[in-house]
Amino acid sequence: MTTTAWETATAADILRLGNRFCDAKALLTAVRLDLFTVLDEGPADAEALRARLGLHGRGLTDFLDLLTTLGLLRRDSDRRYRNAEGAARYLVSGRPGAVGGFLRGSDLNLYPVYGRLAEALRTGEPQAYTDYTGMLDDPEATGAFVRMMDGLTQGLGTLLTEAYDFSGHRSVLDVGGCRGGLVKQLLTERPALEGHVFDLPQLEPFFQENLAELIRAGQAVFHPGDFFRDPLPTADVLVLGHILHDWGPEQRRHLLHKAFDAVTPGGAVLVYDRMLGEREDDTENLVASLNMLLVTDGGAEYTVAELSAEARAAGFIGISHRPLADFDTLVIARRP
Repeated sequence: MTTTAWETATAADILRLGNRFCDAKALLTAVRLDLFTVLDEGPADAEALRARLGLHGRGLTDFLDLLTTLGLLRRDSDRRYRNAEGAARYLVSGRPGAVGGFLRGSDLNLYPVYGRLAEALRTGEPQAYTDYTGMLDDPEATGAFVRMMDGLTQGLGTLLTEAYDFSGHRSVLDVGGCRGGLVKQLLTERPALEGHVFDLPQLEPFFQENLAELIRAGQAVFHPGDFFRDPLPTADVLVLGHILHDWGPEQRRHLLHKAFDAVTPGGAVLVYDRMLGEREDDTENLVASLNMLLVTDGGAEYTVAELSAEARAAGFIGISHRPLADFDTLVIARRP
């Protein structure tokens, strides 16, 4: 298994790796400024961008040239800048497949706490001081959160319908499904399904806004509740996507037992997370696991073997797994 994702043979290599956070912050800042959306309207020089983005101007050319060297922008011979192909496809606000919402959430929630990684390793304590339910009482913070969740689930609905045969099932429940981004994708792919989301009550208005048309058609239903205190609604297929890694083994086992009780006989639970040991290069998933250290009380990524054992203990059978998207692994566990 390859364990080195970066060249580290020379002092220059190591120094470059140690300063990659500068590159990351340049990208995150460009997303925060909505630079790529502005440039989607057409190429512009530094002065035009200064005026349109309300910037001072000092350092702006260096900033734009750095984004160019990172492959995010292209600079024409007349020093006008335009989006590179990847930026045009994935960083323009409102475009299908855009990941800017996730990056905004990373900028607000993850970037600051990585400065306290040493303290997290010393104490085992999270370093994000805003509790989740408290965050949900702040509309601006909640808006950033739901956009981040949309970025995480973008395109996964299609991949799930390719990985699992939904024919013969009538209902699907996304546990912790936020504003219904995944359910909306699933119902687009499989319109005969009825989609359900179970999440905290504060997220229901975002669900209502996102799935208004499907709600009116009776295809989508929101169930407010707390999955540790309340029973889960019954459905043929339950999805636990990017949920179990928020919790330690004991809580994962508890949720899997609740999922078993909620799945109708002959149905299944679909679990996807950035599980460890399933890729030749685990760098991204190890970073994701450290994210859990920094922002949760006991969460971490886990292995397929660990999850499979917990699912079998809950009563599931026929457990299988396969890659899903770039870094996720999907585990399918069936209820007899």
